Amino acid sequence: VAPPAPADVETVEELFLIGQYLRQYRHATRSPEPYWREALRRDPGDVRSNVALATLLHAAARYDEALVLLRVAVGRQSAWAPNPADGDALYRLGLTLLRLGRTPEAKEALEKSAWNAAWVAPASLALARLAGPADPVRAEALLRTALSHGTDNLQVRDLLALTLRGLGRHDEADRLLAETLELDPLDQWARHLAGRRLTDDAPTLLDVALEYGSSGHVDEALRVLDLAQGAVASTALGQVAVGPLLAYHRASSLARTGRVDEARRALATVHALDATNCLPSRLDDVAALLDAVALEPADGLAWSLLGSWWYDRGRGQDAVDAWRRAAATDLDDAQAAVVQRNLGVAAYNVLADPDLAARHYDDALRVRPDDSRLLFESDELAGRLGASADDRLAQLESRIDLVAERDDLCVVRARLLTEVGRPDDALAVLTSRSFQPWEGGEGQVLGAWDDACLAVSRRALAEGDADRARSAVEAALTPPATLGEARHPLATTAELHLALGDAFAAAGDVDAARAAWSAASRSTGDFAGMATQAFTERSAATVRALSRLGEVERAADLLGDFDSYVDELSRTPGEVDYFATSLPSMLLFHDDPQDVRDAEVATLRRVVAALSAELGVTTDPTRASSDPTAPVVTPGDDAVRP
Repeated sequence: VAPPAPADVETVEELFLIGQYLRQYRHATRSPEPYWREALRRDPGDVRSNVALATLLHAAARYDEALVLLRVAVGRQSAWAPNPADGDALYRLGLTLLRLGRTPEAKEALEKSAWNAAWVAPASLALARLAGPADPVRAEALLRTALSHGTDNLQVRDLLALTLRGLGRHDEADRLLAETLELDPLDQWARHLAGRRLTDDAPTLLDVALEYGSSGHVDEALRVLDLAQGAVASTALGQVAVGPLLAYHRASSLARTGRVDEARRALATVHALDATNCLPSRLDDVAALLDAVALEPADGLAWSLLGSWWYDRGRGQDAVDAWRRAAATDLDDAQAAVVQRNLGVAAYNVLADPDLAARHYDDALRVRPDDSRLLFESDELAGRLGASADDRLAQLESRIDLVAERDDLCVVRARLLTEVGRPDDALAVLTSRSFQPWEGGEGQVLGAWDDACLAVSRRALAEGDADRARSAVEAALTPPATLGEARHPLATTAELHLALGDAFAAAGDVDAARAAWSAASRSTGDFAGMATQAFTERSAATVRALSRLGEVERAADLLGDFDSYVDELSRTPGEVDYFATSLPSMLLFHDDPQDVRDAEVATLRRVVAALSAELGVTTDPTRASSDPTAPVVTPGDDAVRP
């Protein structure tokens, strides 16, 4: 079940646990942060919430903020006992201090956290990395301590083998590596240490290089970076391209060991590399990129990648600042388009400036006019800005070649064709290809098909062609498999069966008409927006079907329920559904959920008002409503009867 809003949770403990659950399962529509912040509002010293929130901030490279929270947590823990029973806060404090470059303080925190058995292994590993090749004896002792608390920890085993070699004890190192490879034959760090064949997956090799670098073995790290660079050409389809990241990590490793000139030369190689699908994912990636812009402030690619990472971590304004700095540099067309596109997304979602977003998209399309994704996204933005269907369609049809590259663009074109009165052309578009399901596209192809079929049916009915009207609706009820999706079992078909009944009635087949209208009248509820709903716009068809059947009282009652539902909906705060995992509105441009709710209510109000006028019902003054303009219906003497 959906948890209560933070303010409605009774205890600080529950606030922590709800946040922990949301974080543990990486919930798609709810963040744990508001729950932990509410817990800290009530009890600023709560250890668990401070540590949990600090961990979240640390993962977003917000180290200064994390440090404050961890200091508070450790302060409360040590107020009654100098040696806390739980070393979590101290361990995370040590990691945060390391990221901030405050090594002596970090060592002190890590050593103290190791007094707690649960944190001996991770703290000892972190301390061993700090000892590194400069103090292999201490490193060995720490690693053996860590190993005693978990003999299958591959990082500990591999670093211990490397340390033993540094101490000249090669036979011991070889035996340890052989045991490790028995445990996991695919451990790439162990394979490299043992001189065995490695993967040709560049991102994995980058991980190995970072393992070397984290323990001060820079030369080994650089050699593995060379291997990773050689593997870039064989990167698997869909894998992150790390070519530029390899160069940035090389420059960072060199700069941190004082080899600044070599670092600059490494940075100079970045812009000859393909940055398509290159995205940072590790905190170490971010550190390397920050080192790069410290050395070369005009490195536009580094700023672009930093912006992408910050945006993903919820640091919207930092992302905008980074992308603006990137846009001011000499980027190639591909990267310039990426930056302008990203600035367009951020202008809408972060700065709440749709017009600025459109200008950024125009700039992106100017340098990449043949990019079908940019065309799709700019059209979506145009729709939100209120562009007419005719204008949007003209823009798409000026680049039919790009529209043909994407299922989603074909669906948009089909919907626009129906909207401008060309439903036959819409059906031609939808039957011209085999659609594949895509994230956020659930129901869109089928919806476009239904709309076009209904439009054809209504036009045919208006022209007196009942057979054409009937066949169009039957096509909607039995969609072709090439659409790539079937109708959700909870989705209403009332609108389709109402139209089918109208077609039969026009042909003079009263029994078939009543059967179709009866099917429409029995359709209750709907499935829209990836959730079940009691009423949607399509529910109007159920009311109309009852009216056509002469069941005016039932129609009026249902319309009253519809109106009550809208009234209740208007009092319900707008929010993204707790169980939603794949909505188009979650993918790119984000609207205020309350604005979306208000628009939905306004639309449904118009539907109810139209139905009230059709049925000839009057407002019932005895039923209270939070909206005095909302019609509440009872049958009138002039109710429409078939």
